This record gives sequence, C-alpha cells and structure tokens, in this order.
Amino acid sequence: MRRRLFSVMILLACAIEPFAAHAQVFETKARQAYLLDDETGTVLYAKNENEQVPAASLAKLMTAELVFSALQAGEVTLDTEFPVSEHAWRTGGAPSGTSTMFAALKSRIKVADLIQGVTIQFANDACIILAEGISGGEAAFAKRMTDRAGELGLTSSIFANPTGLPDPGNSVTMRDMVSLARHIHGSYPEFFPFYSRPEFAWNKITQRNRNPLLASNIGVDGFVTGFAEGAGFSIVATLQRGGRRVFLGLAGLGSEKERLEESRRILEWSMTAFERKRLFEAGEPVGEAAVYGGSQSHVGLLSRDAVDVLVPVDNQERLSAKVVYRWPLNGPLAAGRQAGMLRIWSGERLLREVPVETASAVDEGSLSSRAMDALQELLFFWL
Repeated sequence: MRRRLFSVMILLACAIEPFAAHAQVFETKARQAYLLDDETGTVLYAKNENEQVPAASLAKLMTAELVFSALQAGEVTLDTEFPVSEHAWRTGGAPSGTSTMFAALKSRIKVADLIQGVTIQFANDACIILAEGISGGEAAFAKRMTDRAGELGLTSSIFANPTGLPDPGNSVTMRDMVSLARHIHGSYPEFFPFYSRPEFAWNKITQRNRNPLLASNIGVDGFVTGFAEGAGFSIVATLQRGGRRVFLGLAGLGSEKERLEESRRILEWSMTAFERKRLFEAGEPVGEAAVYGGSQSHVGLLSRDAVDVLVPVDNQERLSAKVVYRWPLNGPLAAGRQAGMLRIWSGERLLREVPVETASAVDEGSLSSRAMDALQELLFFWL
C-alpha cells in the first residue's frame, strides 16, 4: 500500500509578530538566479532557479568535481600525465578560438596543471584532455558527469561534453549549479583554492583568472562564468566575508558588464540585508509523527543541530514551518532515525529544509494494536 506525504504545521514563536513593515523587494536583471547562505542553508533569493538553461562553461564545475572525486578515490594523482590529442588541440586549444590553456599538440600534461587550466583559465582543451585521459573520450566522461550529478541530487542538469561548448544535450539550473559549487567547496578543501589563484602560465603564456569578481576585492574566491548564444551571460560565484559565506548563480544576463554589476550588487546585498534568527535549539522538539505498528501512536521529532535562518532586516512577512514525512512511520523505530524534513517559510518563500529525526525509540506494538493500526490506515486510504 502506498504511503502518503503528510505535513504538520508548526507555530514558530518568532512568527507571532511580523518584522518591521515597508519591506523592500530585491530585483535582478538576471532571468534565473539563486542565492544561498552556506552555514544556515537559507535561500536568500530565488528566481526561476529550476529553469533549465544552456550549461556553457558552467559545465566545467561538474568536470572539475569529477576530477576531484577521481583524485580523492585514487583513480588518478596530481602527477598523472595525459597526452594532448589532436581532437583536444583543435576543439579546445589554440586553433579553436575559445578559452584555452594553449596545450601543445602531442605533449603530455600533469593533472595538477590541467586542473589549473580548468579552474583559472576555464580552458576547453584542459577539459577535453582530462576527459580523454580519465574516461577515454568526451562522451564517456560526459555520461559520468550526468551520473555523478544524479548521485549528488542535481537531477535537473545533464551534460553532453566536459566543456559546455554548444550542444543541445548540455543544460543546467541555477539551483543545481549553486548546490554543486557548495558541494565542491565543502568536499574538496584541498582543491578549492585552485579557483582563487590570480593567474596561470602554460606554454609560456600567462593568463589572468577569468573570474572577473576576483579582482573586485569584495571577498569572492571562486568559481566560473559562462556565455551561450540566445541565453546570455551566466556566473556561479562564492563570497566569504565577516565569517559568512554565500553561493550565487545568475544566468540570462545581457552583457559581461551587466553580469559583473548584477553579481556585485546581489552579493553586497546578501551581506547587509539579512539578520540571523534562531528558531529551534539543538535537540529541541519540532513536532511529532504518527507511528504504525508501534507501542505508541506518535513519536516526537527533533533537529540534531540548532535551526537558524537568515531573514531580511526589513521583512514584514511571518515565518511558518511544516514537518513533512511519509505517513505513517512504521514501528518499531530506533531513536535518531531520520524521519522527514522541516520546511521553513517566509511568506510564500521557502527559506530552508532541515532533516528531522525521531526523538526516542518506539517498540513493536501488540498484536491487537497493530491490527487497529492496519484498520485505521486502510480506512484513511479509502477516504
């Protein structure tokens, strides 16, 4: 029998009184946008964040993640050398007229240098060389990219090549790209600093980091920009300042100048327009869930960590929350089992989702109580 998604509203103490009136609504020229606070996971801004757009060079985030994963797993090392094929040279190298590290045809290049080509110069030849070296070709590597994206929960993004060069099979969302950037930062602290290196020289040619926000000295230390005909200019960036880190994805901008201005404006806004509020302490009950076949009919739910959100300082909307879980939970249950998600809203805007777990163990119920639970569930689904 199918189990239904069930939700329980929670009254938040800080939601009883609205915040100060006259809230100012932030707007961006970007057609797609997603802005996330790292520590709390609060969504600070969202606009068409699940709309698919051409990947362009944003695909290089997934290429880099796959290489970092291969390094971490011991599949390759930083000293592993890969050859520069004619395909890599013509498609992404000097003859291509695209972003390149100017890899020399038939030379061999270490993975450490290829990574710098990808993360600093957004080099197409570096991406293709890595794809051919690790998976034997672009198509096989791109399949691994898409599969890996699925493993990471990036279910709206697919990849046809490691470069993001025009192909109808390349599409991403700003939500997926921000999630990917946050994953790279959190999972690969040994490799993330590549993104902030100011320049890289290869084949006696020195190129500055292609991320225009690095030179702005506002606290940005990664990631990548992109452009696609008909879809405009895009960027994924992360900024750290004053103990806070945010991740940003923008797409659908009209020019490089507009991309730079809008990125700076929304990042500055993210640092000044919000205040932090604690909704639940660590281990504090947040609700309860119905139990089927257990020694008790309900079990308390809690968040293992304190639950904080960032809200606009001039916000006038009330906060609300729901615990969402698959009804009912099946007994017996162990304490500390993840049981659902706590979803927190500001007005109609979803701020963040937090896993919740069972506060205590629930033993198996008696035969008669299990029979009554079965009857109750049957009646519920008939209604």
